[in-house]
Amino acid sequence: MADEQVLRAQKWVNSTYAGVAGYVPCPENGRTGWGTMNSLVMGLQKELGITPVVASFGPTTYSKLAALGDIGFGWEKNRNIVAILEFAMWCKGYWAVEPKSEGWFTGVTRDAVSKLRGDMGIGGAGVVNAQVAKALLNMDAYVVVAGGSDGIRTIQQWLNSRYWTKDAYSIGPCDGIYSRDVQKSLMIALQYELGIAEPNGSFGPATQAGLRSHTLSEGASGVFVQLFSAACLFNSPTFDSAGDPVVTTWRSTFDSKLGDWVSVFQKFNKLADNRTGDYETWAQLLVSMGDPNRKATASDTRYEITASRAKWLYDNGYRFVGRYIFDPPGSTLDKEIKPGELDTIFRAGLKVFPIYQDNARKLSDFSYTTGYQHGLNAQKCADGYGFNRGTTIYFAVDYDATSEEIASAIVPYFQGVQAALASQGKKYTHGVYGSRNVCSTVSDKTFARFSFVSGMSWGFSGNLGFPIPRNWAFNQIKEFKVTNGTDSFDLDNDVASGLDTGVSSVNQAGGPADGFIAYIQNLYDLAGQYGATGQKQSQLVMEYIRHSAYGNKDTVNKLGWWYLIGGYDGGFVDFCNSKGMSITRFFTDPFTGYQLGSEHMMATANAHLLTTQPDNKESANGGDVGGWAGDLMTFWADWRNSEQQYADPLAFAHAKLGVPGVSSSFGFDDLIEDADGYLLAQAVRGGKNIVDAMKAHYNGGGGLRRFNNYFTGRWVNAADCKSSAHDALTALDGTLSVAQAYLIGFAGAAFPADYQKLPGGFDKLQRFEQGFVDALLARMGMETSSVATLRANHSKYLKAARARSAR
Repeated sequence: MADEQVLRAQKWVNSTYAGVAGYVPCPENGRTGWGTMNSLVMGLQKELGITPVVASFGPTTYSKLAALGDIGFGWEKNRNIVAILEFAMWCKGYWAVEPKSEGWFTGVTRDAVSKLRGDMGIGGAGVVNAQVAKALLNMDAYVVVAGGSDGIRTIQQWLNSRYWTKDAYSIGPCDGIYSRDVQKSLMIALQYELGIAEPNGSFGPATQAGLRSHTLSEGASGVFVQLFSAACLFNSPTFDSAGDPVVTTWRSTFDSKLGDWVSVFQKFNKLADNRTGDYETWAQLLVSMGDPNRKATASDTRYEITASRAKWLYDNGYRFVGRYIFDPPGSTLDKEIKPGELDTIFRAGLKVFPIYQDNARKLSDFSYTTGYQHGLNAQKCADGYGFNRGTTIYFAVDYDATSEEIASAIVPYFQGVQAALASQGKKYTHGVYGSRNVCSTVSDKTFARFSFVSGMSWGFSGNLGFPIPRNWAFNQIKEFKVTNGTDSFDLDNDVASGLDTGVSSVNQAGGPADGFIAYIQNLYDLAGQYGATGQKQSQLVMEYIRHSAYGNKDTVNKLGWWYLIGGYDGGFVDFCNSKGMSITRFFTDPFTGYQLGSEHMMATANAHLLTTQPDNKESANGGDVGGWAGDLMTFWADWRNSEQQYADPLAFAHAKLGVPGVSSSFGFDDLIEDADGYLLAQAVRGGKNIVDAMKAHYNGGGGLRRFNNYFTGRWVNAADCKSSAHDALTALDGTLSVAQAYLIGFAGAAFPADYQKLPGGFDKLQRFEQGFVDALLARMGMETSSVATLRANHSKYLKAARARSAR
């Protein structure tokens, strides 16, 4: 929407400075942007006698403006300079002056500047000096913006208030967002406190040496604790061993709660767990590579791993090596895996993680079509080397992609990769190599299984102001030359998180789920020996796997499953246990690489097997409570207990419901388990046994469209889905009411049926239910883009390939 005052600013600056050497007019659209701010800067330069003008508030502009002194009430040396500052105030949302009175520094202007300075955290009289003007004439915000937090804004204001008069420090944003500029501000502040003569924001030798002598532990207080805890907050959340997010707050005393957070952060980042702010922890908080000299157990290289190199790696503590499965035509790097090299690596006790890179060093290297082509080629190359089903291939983004470029080209590229792998049966999953921003965004948008972070490129904008991705598997921290006798080769040190266990063999016929399918076969055979036949055999398998967590009324379990779908057969459980069986609780999904929980999935399957889904798809029943409806009830209780942070339940759902890589009571794995449990039950209802249903789903490609098949089978359309969600949450029937009482009431949350009667309650409940629908539609859309929608793009690729070959 156009802003009248911004439009006036744009028209004024364009008309006033048209024809000035170097001046670039801004768009006259009434919307604030860099174009408008740059035009105002160029206008200011003209008034200061700078020629030609340029779109940058540099040292000359700063010094000439500083020479004018404070600009305040009644200042009339140059009315155009006053007008430029007032128009900039309008563009930042401050009531700068009575409209059409720009050029006069009035009491209204003074009050607006005072408000601006207060928002910046610097306070003081309502005057503009060079520091304030430089901060005014950019796109920084000084109020919390969407996605920002008051906690981060408080730190931003504190940094400004303490350091804004220092020569190396520029007034930073106070928008509540941890960004590259905030990261630099923190580093410069830290350098001032360390006594570094010329702070520059770089993590250089002087900064490193200073931090080594400033270890912090519980009981410490003062400015270094404030800077350290600020860095901790900027890197929040970190994640505990269960994958749950852990946050902290800014403070001036290193108390036990900060120690608890530091311990979790250290474990997540594979640092020594000592609960202190030692050098390695400071480094990991401040730069993407952390301490580049710390011990690493993984590596990557473009050089062939010969027997002597493999031995050197193993003897020096390495257990993983990343190697390339493709070298583009015309390349002189010779980086592709050599014949027999994998066997050499495996014999030495090392594991491999495969990397695919075809140029990938500039924006034009990325598009959907290119990603599709690369995905097909990566599949062919990995197959040629014999990599086993379920292996993650890391596709590279080897340059500093901006957020805009990630959205416009990098994400579509990975959607193409995803589609290509899916079109070949999803034998391999895709990972991503790149900056923290690239890795996090690609993982969120395309389900990339693991991230390989280019941490040693710590100056990348995508590594500044972004925490390490939750799914990081490897963090590249240092490049160096190995000298091994007369041999030498370049090697990158990579810290391994343990998420990706690497590849230790090739040419195995099975897949990630084969072991679990064999386990299902054993249980199914035992059910036959027990005397069961037909569908009952499959039912007993489901009962055995779910019996501990989702069992009888006299056992501790998540819900009264005996009430919903009946108890389990204790005799069969005893029979299986007597044969040496036990519950296998997790297995790897071949299509996403995620660990799935068998107990929840089989409880869902059991519920849907024994309870016919409603003829009226707008309603819900006990079978649904065994899957999506029970999860949705728990998720409602979570939202009600998080309402201070998420006032909008739709935003809460978009952030946490079924989102890959996000820990939640209704996480991505839960949604997969709900879908797969439903689909397995329907297959058994249709006449298949549970073993054949598992094989068809996990090894026969059924899981490629799990969410589409789940949605169309259970609901058909979005309206029915939303109505059934409402029924599940509010219906007062015997089964649903019991589930609501257990999953919502016992969690201390308001029942949806009561909540919807409150002012605004019905609308919020509707938005919560819409969040569930949106989560399913989004996951369906990912599958559709991977298989159907992108066929058109693949067709374009084939036509282009034919045209090239014709030439």
